[in-house]
Amino acid sequence: MIWYFSLCNILMIYLFIISFFMFVLGMYFAMNDVIYFIEYELFMVSGSQFIMTLLFDWMSLIFMSFVMFISSFIIYYSKGYMMGDVTINRFIILVLMFIFSMMFLIVSPNLISILLGWDGLGLISYCLVIYYQNVKSFNAGMITALSNRIGDSMLLMSIAWMFSYGSWNYFMYIDFFSFNYDINMIMMFIVIAAMTSSAQIPFSSWLPAAMAAPTPVSSLVHSSTLVTAGVYLLIRFNPLYSNSILSYFLMFFSMITMFMAGICANFEFDLKKIIALSTLSQLGLMMSILSFGYIYLSFFHLLTHAMFKALLFMCSGVFIHSLSNCQDIRFFGNLFKQMPLTCICFMISSFCLCGIPFLSGFYSKDIILESCSIGYLNFFTYFLFYFSTGLTVSYSIRLIYYLFISEFSFYSYHSVSDENWFMLIGMFIMVIFSVFGGSALSWILFSSPISIFMPFYLKFMVIFFCLMGAFFGYIVNKFNLLDILYNFMFNNVCLYFGTMWFMPYVTINTSYSSLLMGFRLNKSFDYGWFEFLGGQGLFFMFSYLSLFNQKIQNNIFNLFFIFIFFWFIFIMLI
Repeated sequence: MIWYFSLCNILMIYLFIISFFMFVLGMYFAMNDVIYFIEYELFMVSGSQFIMTLLFDWMSLIFMSFVMFISSFIIYYSKGYMMGDVTINRFIILVLMFIFSMMFLIVSPNLISILLGWDGLGLISYCLVIYYQNVKSFNAGMITALSNRIGDSMLLMSIAWMFSYGSWNYFMYIDFFSFNYDINMIMMFIVIAAMTSSAQIPFSSWLPAAMAAPTPVSSLVHSSTLVTAGVYLLIRFNPLYSNSILSYFLMFFSMITMFMAGICANFEFDLKKIIALSTLSQLGLMMSILSFGYIYLSFFHLLTHAMFKALLFMCSGVFIHSLSNCQDIRFFGNLFKQMPLTCICFMISSFCLCGIPFLSGFYSKDIILESCSIGYLNFFTYFLFYFSTGLTVSYSIRLIYYLFISEFSFYSYHSVSDENWFMLIGMFIMVIFSVFGGSALSWILFSSPISIFMPFYLKFMVIFFCLMGAFFGYIVNKFNLLDILYNFMFNNVCLYFGTMWFMPYVTINTSYSSLLMGFRLNKSFDYGWFEFLGGQGLFFMFSYLSLFNQKIQNNIFNLFFIFIFFWFIFIMLI
């Protein structure tokens, strides 16, 4: 145990120092427009060079510094959260391998090395999701791994398609590809791969299922590693698809994902799944702003979102840890008296998520929404953007109401306190960066202040939708309107919106025929489709074959005489 404590401390200090060094180096690269490109040729086959390539510019260095910084405090946070776990060494090693895979993907401009980092993220995420070895974790790990395998297959096809060009360094062929039809097929594969990693529709069901992992893993995955890999990949590939039909394709699915996640989060009662759906909503926002060509705004929101989302998961882990692994928010209530420090951190991170002025989320979300307002958007796109923003405030207020404002639950009376300083110290550091990180990043990333002039009613549209979302979230949960609608009037509609538009049932369970029955979707197999097609499927197949073999053996004499008869007729005809 002493060795484990010292290991967490050493890793935290080591990652924090590397993070600080990379951030300073990234600012130097940004101010002086410096790019280092390192190549090492491994071997050559048929004129195609297999090269180990590393790209160091301001974007990759700053992103790596954020990943290292968040990972350092999450490892220190795990020191308190995973206390008493006998397999903690395996957990720390898996987290380090996960961080290394993300680092490898960030600095790789070569599709083959990107695929190696992508595969590492997918494989290690499976190992982390099934860390608690039970049936639920197994199913969640399989749907996570197989969803990422779709992205692997897309990257493999893009690699095969680029084989005839002699290299897989995508940025070397930007000017050439702009006049070539092949870029449409290659970029279609890349966009689909990014959609699988960032859980866009129709690949959204794995993100809430991955909540079976320990909370420190969820904090790392949903802030700066696995789910942001697809966004970062599209930021790098943006010049190759920004003026094509793929941008409209990406814009449609990302906006629908943002809207769907906001709706579902208002119906969910699992604390970690609500935060996971908020991550899905923010990923849809990043993808949609990418489809408009604002890559730096998307990268800016990616960094600010990483800080307060890591803090949000860390606070939820303290709540779950204190309440004996209970994640149902209906068992929470009035926690502010027992856990004031954690509740303050949670409210600050929720306000950052809502975009409250002068917090980190405000500096990125406000610029994004106003940039969309001055663009050429139709009413449907404009409405989805702002309505989804209101839904973000709505489920955040709903979460705050259930945790802090609602009546005190009897179950939450046990062992609720702010005593684990390993987790609190990490959260306090993240609070500082969640409050001041947005303004600092806006001064660093943008060479001049961004000022957008619009009419009064458009300028205050963001504030209006945020206030309406907060009012809706409080009123609905204060008077239990969702329960009333669910019990008396629109139970099928509520079930539809509360189950991610039936996507988990299609991708996880085998009850396809029950899709025709709507509300009876819950009557599906307990173990999901993988168990049905895996262990249970093999059992039923071998049982059928054994019964078939037994029937053949029971009728062996009849078959013997029939074969002799046909053979005799065949001989006579010859």
